[in-house]
Amino acid sequence: MATQRDFVDYVAEQLAPGARFTQRKMFGEYALYIDDKVVAFACDNSLFIKPSAAAVELAPLLPQRPPYPGAKDYPVADELLDDSDALRELVLRTAELMPPPKPAKPSRKRRKNTAP
Repeated sequence: MATQRDFVDYVAEQLAPGARFTQRKMFGEYALYIDDKVVAFACDNSLFIKPSAAAVELAPLLPQRPPYPGAKDYPVADELLDDSDALRELVLRTAELMPPPKPAKPSRKRRKNTAP
């Protein structure tokens, strides 16, 4: 079942991170970003937080399951959806621990022709 847009909007409302938050729809599900870093996935109307020390420290009892077939287990933060402070802290701490995004490679169209 694909994630409904209303679910992603609700998560964004709970986080209230302003312009720091973005999302991208992928294959009917969503990747959620803070400062261009993937911090969570919305899959099947559930919120999967990227595994990190933040999840272990702040929410060690969250259930875990894969967000999609073939994936490793991720903490499922559905029970935090109505506790915006706890959810915000978990997501922002997760973002702090994620590596910066890699610079985008120039597309073939943008590369200069280096042939003589």
